[in-house]
Amino acid sequence: MTAVPHEPLTQADVLLEGFLALDTPEGFRAELIEGEIVVTPPPDGDHEGYISPIVRQVIKRSRTDMDVSGNKGLKLKSAPDCSRDHVIPDGTFAPRELRLFRGADPWMPGDGVAMVVEVTSTRGHVDREAKRRCYARGGIPLYLLVDRDASSLTLFSQPDLSDYLQRRTIHFGKILPLPEPFAFDLDTAAFV
Repeated sequence: MTAVPHEPLTQADVLLEGFLALDTPEGFRAELIEGEIVVTPPPDGDHEGYISPIVRQVIKRSRTDMDVSGNKGLKLKSAPDCSRDHVIPDGTFAPRELRLFRGADPWMPGDGVAMVVEVTSTRGHVDREAKRRCYARGGIPLYLLVDRDASSLTLFSQPDLSDYLQRRTIHFGKILPLPEPFAFDLDTAAFV
């Protein structure tokens, strides 16, 4: 029997293999973002205090019934010369009729996801820059960033190959219109 020659592993392949084999402590999140492994501790209460009002409003007021996950790993298209990005948004919304989360692998593609939400924490620059690019490259239609340092929300829309073409920023306490499939005004009064 003749041995079949194997393609040599690239640095990106080795990084991905090591990332997928990580055993992080309970509550910690490990993500592979633009070729860098990022490990974050469990969120503080204030972090979760921003997620809850968003989830409640989407469930109650969205024009389309939405499923939501706060721990869904997404495997997205990556930057050139990097392994596929593996990110875990603070919130992932998908139309309920698609049943995306049911039976999904721990790392699922972003196809069908309507919006992801991130709340800045210890490494806010990752949420503002690298994750924004990941979500755009992955074709996620809407990225909602709650920036605790700036006391603002930014809705990024119209994903392109490397970034979002549109962004709208409001300060905490204001109203942020969410487009279809949500089609309601997100009230941020609870953030003040």
